[in-house]
Order: sequence, then C-alpha cells, then structure tokens
Amino acid sequence: MDTDCTCFVVGGRKAIGAAILRALQAQGFGRIVGRGDDEPDYTNARVVDAFFRRHRPQLVFVAGGKAGGIGLNQRHPAELMRDNLLMATSVVQAAHDHGVRKLLFLGSSCCYPKLCPQPMREEHLLTAPLEPTNEGYALAKLAGITLCRSYRRQYGDPIITAIPTNYFGPATTSAPRTPTSLARSCTSSTRPTRPGRSP
Repeated sequence: MDTDCTCFVVGGRKAIGAAILRALQAQGFGRIVGRGDDEPDYTNARVVDAFFRRHRPQLVFVAGGKAGGIGLNQRHPAELMRDNLLMATSVVQAAHDHGVRKLLFLGSSCCYPKLCPQPMREEHLLTAPLEPTNEGYALAKLAGITLCRSYRRQYGDPIITAIPTNYFGPATTSAPRTPTSLARSCTSSTRPTRPGRSP
C-alpha cells in the first residue's frame, strides 16, 4: 500500500479509531486528515462533502459515530440513531462521489441479535430481535452496513464492512454517566479514594 496516500479515520478520537491511527502511523502513513479541530460535522452532508473535496482522502476508515453506554442509549435513543444514520449516509456518499480507493465501515457487536447463537457469525445478523436498550444505535449501524453493501453491489465501490469485538483500552469512554460496564468497572476500581473508604 502506498504510504503517501491520504487517510481519514472517522472517529479517530475514540478507542478503535485511535488504534487505527496508531497502526497507520506505525506503518508509515504520514498524511492523515480529520483529526482534532479539522474533524467535520458528520451529520451535515454538505460539510462532509466539502471536507472530502478539500482533502481528497484515499483510504477511509469509519470507526466511530455517536455512541455511549447503556445509560446514554436509554436516555437518547433517537439522537443516537439519527446521528449515526446521518454519519453513514454522509460519509459513504462523499466517498462514492470523490472516488476513494478503499473504505472500511465498522459496525458494532450490538448489531447481533440479543440471543445470538455462539459463536456469533455474520449470517446471524438480522435473524432475531436486538437488545432493546441499544436497538436504535444497532439499527443505525446495521443500516450503515447495508448501505455500504448496496453501494458496492450497485456501483462497484471499494467498500468493505466488519464488526469488531467489544474492546477496552486507550481512548475508551469512561465518563461516569456514559461508559460501558467494563469501562465503568475499571474506572471505579482505579479511582483514588480516601483512606478507609472502598472505591
């Protein structure tokens, strides 16, 4: 792969996106756009299109979107579903319009049915009800996966999809009101406490 090509990681400040950024840098990719203040508003198709027109990314990794733990999913299901749908349509359409060399769209393990057979396999997607607490988010991710497959089938776009396992590590959300169970457990067990008090 040409390490001089421009790379764009959607969600580069989140755990998986940050890991992809580290891997790209370790492999010698130096032209990485969309980090920090340069990251576009993914819910605005015009802004995303302008970003692609300006930077001309050739490798695009859709590793993030709006996400949180069970609490956030319960309090803001409509916002999570809406914003992730807008992100998927804006980025995939811009990638199509500007002829990216390759796009990787990452789904989420919550895309699998609540009572999914084990081990989980791709053919289990959309075969049974989802976990109700994050249904909106999961459906948005599933729609994004289906959108990518549709662009590949209809237009021959170089898009691939994958669903990573659950993860924990650098850049994992650990804000007290939004984390996953694992993040919450690790955060509470390592938080400093006063003498004589348990974490």
